[in-house]
Amino acid sequence: MNTDAVPETRADGRADDELRPVSFTLDVAPASAGSVLVALGRTRVICAVSLENAVPRWMRMQQVAGGWLTAEYAMLPYATEARTSRASSLGRIGGRAHEIQRMIGRALRAVTDLAALGPRTLWVDCDVLEADGGTRTAAVTGAWVALRLATRRLLRDGTLGSDPVRGAVAAVSVGRVGGRARLDLCYAEDASAEVDLNVAMTDTGNLIEVQGAAERAAFSRTELEAMLDLAERGVARLTAAQARALADAS
Repeated sequence: MNTDAVPETRADGRADDELRPVSFTLDVAPASAGSVLVALGRTRVICAVSLENAVPRWMRMQQVAGGWLTAEYAMLPYATEARTSRASSLGRIGGRAHEIQRMIGRALRAVTDLAALGPRTLWVDCDVLEADGGTRTAAVTGAWVALRLATRRLLRDGTLGSDPVRGAVAAVSVGRVGGRARLDLCYAEDASAEVDLNVAMTDTGNLIEVQGAAERAAFSRTELEAMLDLAERGVARLTAAQARALADAS
């Protein structure tokens, strides 16, 4: 790998293996069961969980026991400099949004015991307030915090009889930019990356999802493994930040 193509520090002063500043502001949507505003650098996403006392029609038709968890994702019109049209005005959900919300749902279901929900659905809404790269990974990371807040409260008020959350999950982007493997890409880096990966992992280091492709040049298995190692270190820091944010939550 060419390590001379770009400097070791980035435009924002970070090292290659450094996350952007991360923060979680809890309970930003009081009407939800649990909510959080997650910020990774300038990327900010509101994640909120709502409970519905019903399951999808396909579960009823197939007599599938337990509950369901699903996600919706949207980029608010003012999240980027060029206005993004709402799905309601277009009459359809865009392919990118559909792909991202499926990733969020898969990531959360991987650490959730759906049987423990009973015949209920947890809806996870993720709305991007400001986009500077990594919105899908920020949404996964924030959505788990909102889920944990919601399930704690549903346990406390007796709605749930047992804890459905079996572990933590977070996600991070990683890529090759100017010949260097870099963690948590901002928009400018993502736009110029030769390789771009989005990685969702549990707090125990197990992979849930890897989305990746060569944007400008092919990459080797050795490079892939190096990027996954970098992502694993980033996810470990994110799950530690999640735990700190939840430590004193009501």
